[in-house]
Amino acid sequence: MNYSKLIIVVSHVPVFASVIYALIIYKQLQHELKVFFWFLFLTGILQFVSLLLWTKSINNMPLLHVYVIVSFVSLAWYYNSLMKDFIHRYVIIIAAGLFCLLSLLNSLFVQPVFSFNSYALTLESALLIILSLSAYILLLKKIVAEKKKGEIKSLNWINSGVFIYYSSTLLIFYFGDLITHSYSRSFNRYTWVLHSFLSIVMYTCFIIGLWKRQAK
Repeated sequence: MNYSKLIIVVSHVPVFASVIYALIIYKQLQHELKVFFWFLFLTGILQFVSLLLWTKSINNMPLLHVYVIVSFVSLAWYYNSLMKDFIHRYVIIIAAGLFCLLSLLNSLFVQPVFSFNSYALTLESALLIILSLSAYILLLKKIVAEKKKGEIKSLNWINSGVFIYYSSTLLIFYFGDLITHSYSRSFNRYTWVLHSFLSIVMYTCFIIGLWKRQAK
């Protein structure tokens, strides 16, 4: 196994570590973090299966089409629970519903399930950048800081993980299909090594966020 493949495999360690840690402390989590747990758990399962298929040289692209819907809906649910007192809950629910519809249409008619769904991933990234920036603004408000005093550090770490990852990978996802088919295997490999590094950063932020939680 060459070093780039090793990095891609190693990048899954914090993914699975965050799921295991969240399972252990689940009963101690506040409501928002219990909602966030489902993002970790569901996407963790999908990433495990995807990694297994990848090691067996089986096309795992169909899972990516499922992953993008599961990850966005679960994170939208998390942000909806976080901002429910400040944004009408139907705003995020409608956004999630429209995203699912557009993603399904993309998979059925534009970018089939065995191809890279760059349009859906790009849209997901853009929406999550907006949600994470909104959460940053919300968490800076004095009334919110007082209300969520025990959770503020935890929520900021998790939000930072989301913002760093999705803002940094936006262009990778946008040009993902082009990179996969039009550039050399070496360039392709280095691009996904960068993606793996950003994934490690995101999940490290998640683990720190869970660690800094205030017990229920």
